[in-house]
Amino acid sequence: MSVTSTAKRKESSIAETARVIIHALVIALVIRTFLFQPFNIPSGSMEETLLVGDYLFVSKFSYGYSHYSLPFSPDLFSGRIWAASPQRGDVVVFRLPKDDSVDYIKRLIGLPGDRIQMINGVLHINGEPVKRERLDDMVETDDYGRSMRFVRWRETLPNGVTYTAQYYPDGGVQDNTEVYQVPPGHYFMMGDNRDNSQDSRFLGEVGYVPFENLIGRAQVIFFSVSGMTHAWEVWTWPWTVRWGRLFTIVR
Repeated sequence: MSVTSTAKRKESSIAETARVIIHALVIALVIRTFLFQPFNIPSGSMEETLLVGDYLFVSKFSYGYSHYSLPFSPDLFSGRIWAASPQRGDVVVFRLPKDDSVDYIKRLIGLPGDRIQMINGVLHINGEPVKRERLDDMVETDDYGRSMRFVRWRETLPNGVTYTAQYYPDGGVQDNTEVYQVPPGHYFMMGDNRDNSQDSRFLGEVGYVPFENLIGRAQVIFFSVSGMTHAWEVWTWPWTVRWGRLFTIVR
């Protein structure tokens, strides 16, 4: 076999490998842009629905596409393409209105035109308290051995969506609020961990979220690891992975 023939085979092999890599990258980019994007949970504002260390897929197609759906969010167009209205109770990833480089995840509580208020720790929508059922208190011990008790309620929104909301036993700073009138084209978001969530109740930090800022709906937890552990520390997985949370649907 000639040296020239061997060199050509090597070049052909390198070119084929490069094509495979490029095709894989293009497919991954298409999936991430138009179908599903992975996110991880860095804070406890959505406990107990979502825990620190959860990794989940968010469906980008649920509400259509805005320029925030694109990599690096180039401001190529305004509004949404193939827009679909979100539903009350959806767990939504969105860009923070005050800083659109930051992603937040909360539960959609208020639709355009709704009046939202907290009265003595009870969520009110359009003047009516949401239905709720008291659950057993939960005592949570963090990775430093510190314990915290939470009061838990099973809340049911007017459209029938149910979830567990937790509160500090002694209440929080936003347990009594003004009436929030949700503007047209905007949504009101709240964390399920009510007294440990910076959300739409804080108008100066989050406030009402424009429809354009919605990235997608949280769908499934595909991986979960203890909040004090990095996902790449595979040698710890046997005792740090939350096996029971893998591939669970986000509700």
